[in-house]
Amino acid sequence: MRQDQRHIISILLQNEAGALARVAGMFSARGYNIESLSVAPTHDPTLSRLTLVTYGSDAVVEQIVKQSRKLVEIVEIVDLAGSDHLEAELVMLKVAVEGSSAREIVDCVRRHRGLILDETETTRTVQLTGTGAEVNGFLAELSGIAPVLELVRSGTAALARGAAVLSAPA
Repeated sequence: MRQDQRHIISILLQNEAGALARVAGMFSARGYNIESLSVAPTHDPTLSRLTLVTYGSDAVVEQIVKQSRKLVEIVEIVDLAGSDHLEAELVMLKVAVEGSSAREIVDCVRRHRGLILDETETTRTVQLTGTGAEVNGFLAELSGIAPVLELVRSGTAALARGAAVLSAPA
């Protein structure tokens, strides 16, 4: 069994102060780093959806998920790592335009199906969505063309494929 399995934990929790801190605390208390964390209200304003990405053994992450279910704020929780799912991440970055790099930047952005949001004489601000691997590939290529001046990533958002829905138990 690999010790560094990637886990995407999707959680429905009560939209209230302190809930996020208690969930994150469950992972950090066991020495697990949270690689990305994305949280926002759902279509039900009383609930938020939290998507957390971490690496670790299946057994330990499964135990953390079981213990998380005991938190009052948690409505439902699932590890999407073992199921067919869709995921996406947003990255926005600003790169320096030096010499003839402007054309190369545009070509790279188009190849990866990104968007140029803003252009100045010396910079380009770019947006791209894709899986974490797609974003990493884009960043590796673009940073070889132009210096990255500023970067922000949203973290992973994920949903199970098909009819499966993370919802409050009936």
